Amino acid sequence: MTKAVPISATVNDEEVTLLVEPRLSLIDMLRHHLHLTGSHVGCEMGACGACLVQLDGDVVHGCLTLAVEVDGRAVKTIEGLSDSGAIADLQAAFHRRNALQCGYCTPGVLMTAQELLSKGGVPSRADIRDALSGNYCRCTGYEAIVDAIETTARQRAGLDTATTGTDHG
Repeated sequence: MTKAVPISATVNDEEVTLLVEPRLSLIDMLRHHLHLTGSHVGCEMGACGACLVQLDGDVVHGCLTLAVEVDGRAVKTIEGLSDSGAIADLQAAFHRRNALQCGYCTPGVLMTAQELLSKGGVPSRADIRDALSGNYCRCTGYEAIVDAIETTARQRAGLDTATTGTDHG
């Protein structure tokens, strides 16, 4: 029998202390111990992007990160980004562009998009597609997602968005 290990971390700007099994994944800790179910479990191999969360500001796969690895670190989930309003414009663009569909991949896609947009500027559609290459979506065909991210980038940069989403070049 494996002995539980104490960890302390900041999750969505709140300090938490837990006893976790050494082999427990971060995504399982978030979902089962902290009841933060916005991020999903998909492939459990780091290929689909459903489990993406931020660890010390960088997006990581929650299924490949062990809970014990976050001891003393900061974790931000989709709930934390949403509750803080950090992605309100991105969420609105996804809604307007119908980039949500079933919604299973959406939290991971939003995490990826926020990380990309945090770099500033307006990424090209090719750069957006490249950033999304680690997110698997079976519903949207990605064009609506790319449109929503591009629109948000242009808005954040203060550029006119009247024609954004019509040129898929």
